[in-house]
Amino acid sequence: MTDLSFLQHFTKGDTAKMKRYINIYLTVAPKTFQQMQQAVRTQDWEQLRIQAHSLKPQTDYMGIHGLKAVLEDIEKNVLEEKFEKIHKLYEKALAIHSESTPLLKSFIDTP
Repeated sequence: MTDLSFLQHFTKGDTAKMKRYINIYLTVAPKTFQQMQQAVRTQDWEQLRIQAHSLKPQTDYMGIHGLKAVLEDIEKNVLEEKFEKIHKLYEKALAIHSESTPLLKSFIDTP
């Protein structure tokens, strides 16, 4: 689910930098999901697409490849105006994020 090998390579194994990047993700991602939820609720599909797009690079850094794939599906469905799938995709993205958060937090808590 979460593969920190890219982040480890990117930071050249610097644990402090890794923790800093993880902290940034853990701070930004929940706010992004709140904005995405609001966009789903108000059917502001373009805003949802923008938020999903903005989160994708961070999922690469964190190695949450399943989340990136779902965010790409959200973008695609918005662009193709297949709005009936959006709510389910948002819920799936949120679930993946929620499952990965404890793993990321445990890395930060490791001395």
